[in-house]
Amino acid sequence: MNEYSKELKQGNHKIAFVPTMGALHDGHLSLVSRANEVAEHTVVSIFVNPTQFGQNEDFGKYTRDLEGDMDKLSPYRVDTIFTPEAKDIYPENFQTYLEVAELQKVLCGKSRPGHFRGVATVVLKLFNIVQPDFAIFGQKDFQQLKVIERLVKDLHLGVEIIPMPIVREKDGLALSSRNAYLSDEERLKALSLSKALSSIKASFQGGCKDTGKLLEEGLAVLKNSDVNDIDYLEIRDSENLELIKTTQSGNLVAVAARIGNTRLIDNIIL
Repeated sequence: MNEYSKELKQGNHKIAFVPTMGALHDGHLSLVSRANEVAEHTVVSIFVNPTQFGQNEDFGKYTRDLEGDMDKLSPYRVDTIFTPEAKDIYPENFQTYLEVAELQKVLCGKSRPGHFRGVATVVLKLFNIVQPDFAIFGQKDFQQLKVIERLVKDLHLGVEIIPMPIVREKDGLALSSRNAYLSDEERLKALSLSKALSSIKASFQGGCKDTGKLLEEGLAVLKNSDVNDIDYLEIRDSENLELIKTTQSGNLVAVAARIGNTRLIDNIIL
């Protein structure tokens, strides 16, 4: 992969990169479509990264379907599907990790210690291998996007990060590889995440700027759907992820909750 990228660079070809963990859905494919638009060569990686999973998380059962993923990519102009093995990404006695100190402490980072260390490390390694000019990331993993933007800026990586909007089902559920874990009943409950965000947005657009009242309204939507295992529902600055006292246009509203045994996340920008 690295040698191929070097050859492309020598020919002044641009590379757009879409890093994934596989189990591809239309959200991923929207990233690939955008990659096709911005560069001559598109590289998609499929690698279930062990270092971003904590103990008792779903690394072992995470969907792995390389053949199915390749079929989904076939309508797109994908020059390379990069599928490294863990032993290649993390060679024996590997001990070097990257951390984005402050951004990793809140939201998902608070309840998943070490998660963003694993994300930042693997993304840097993949960037070093693929040498992309552009990298495309979805906004559903908003905190991940901010962590990656920060590491690119702090380390002068020279990669342009292109964010893409959340892709949703017709009923509003944000697409996620983990949706496949949900039973029919759990899927109905999962809709309450996007409904809670929409409720907050509607109240904000109606003139309410009181962060506490907005969050109370969103929590009521979750509770009314019997979603009680809530990791967080918070309003934060969309750049530095700091908590907000008075809600303003451009703020992030983010939610994470467990539906059955499945942890789901969602967000909107007001």
